[in-house]
Order: sequence, then C-alpha cells, then structure tokens
Amino acid sequence: MVYYFTSTATEPAATIYMGKDKYENEELIKHGWPEDVWFHVDKLSSAHVYVRLGDGGEWDSMPGALVDDLAQLCKANSIEGNKKSNVTVIYTPWDNLLKRGDMAVGQVSFKNSKKVRRVCVAARENAVINRLNKTRREDPNPELLQMRMDRDKRERKVRKRAADAQRAEERRAAEQRRSDKDARDYAHVFADAKSKKEAPGADDDIFAADGSSDGDDGLGAHASDFDDFM
Repeated sequence: MVYYFTSTATEPAATIYMGKDKYENEELIKHGWPEDVWFHVDKLSSAHVYVRLGDGGEWDSMPGALVDDLAQLCKANSIEGNKKSNVTVIYTPWDNLLKRGDMAVGQVSFKNSKKVRRVCVAARENAVINRLNKTRREDPNPELLQMRMDRDKRERKVRKRAADAQRAEERRAAEQRRSDKDARDYAHVFADAKSKKEAPGADDDIFAADGSSDGDDGLGAHASDFDDFM
C-alpha cells in the first residue's frame, strides 16, 4: 500500500507519497526516481515520506512551504515524534540513500552525509495535516518497478530527441560552412579572371610590334619595290 498526497503549497502542486509500513518502505527505497527527495524524522521511527520534484526542481532549493508540508507529514506519522516538540526532520535526494545487505528492513543510511539537510518542526500543525489528508489517495498494489521503467523509457526518448536535434543542427552548420567556403572560392576565381582580362595589352594584335595594322598581310610596306620589276 502506498499513500499519495498533493501539496498545494507550491505552484504547480507537488506529489508526495509514502509507504504503509517498513516493507513498503523497502520497495520505495529500491524503485525511487532520481527526482525524488526522501524525508524522515531524525533518530526516531517514522514514515518514509517522498516528494517527486518536477522538471528543473532542485532538492536543496525547494520552497520553504513545501518543505514544511513534508516535515509536518513526517512528524504526524511518527508514533514518538508526533508527541514531541522541536522534532528534527532530515531530507536528502533519493539517490543519496545507501542500502546495505546487513541493514534491517526499511533501514537506510547515506552515501554522502554532506547532502543531508535538516529542518526543525516546533509543533504539529493540524491545519497542514488536514489539508494534506484531504488529498490522500491509496494504491494497494502499486507497480513500482513498472512505473520506474516507464519513467526511464520516457527519459531515453527525450534524450534521443535532443541528441537527434543536436546532430541535425551540427549537420546544418557544417553545410553552411561548406557553402560559405564555396562562395568565397568562387568569388576569388572570378576576381582573378576579371583581373587578367583587364590587364594592359592583354588583347593587342600579335603584329603590333612590327608596326602593321589590323588586316595587313605584311606586304604593304614593300609594294613599290615589286612595282620596279614589273
């Protein structure tokens, strides 16, 4: 049995969930999501309470109102903690939870203690608990493993679309660079051809050095000499 709650302390609303007992807690530990944040009363028995952050949500910068909702829910679901004042609630990302084979059912530790935050709950706030309990829904047989697999499949699709888009952009940029290079090369060749054509003397007649004019057969300069022998 998993209990789900909706916190309207933030916009958009956040999904909160917790197991019914330590055996459910064990499954939640095993099949949590990277965007989940785990809450628990420090040094006392309590429910394992999780919040599933939305896109872009950061566990260490959650709104204070949301943290308060989760801390209140932890305190209310701790037999001993619910009776005490100034209870400390700890929280950390799901992927920072450490579960060893020699630990009792539902027991966890942390991979990195520096990634654990603490919040003090001075007293139970019934208004908060009542608001959250009105949103509670139960799932008696949650398919936790399948839910995690579906989530991972969606993430792979998103990553693939992003990678495909990046490759397409890289191809477009490469084509543009080639096109720009071809344009520069063509302009250079055209400029060279134009420069050669416009060079001085490029189109002079090959007989100009002899002083003959266009169309002269080369005999005009000695025509009178031939006359003398006729």
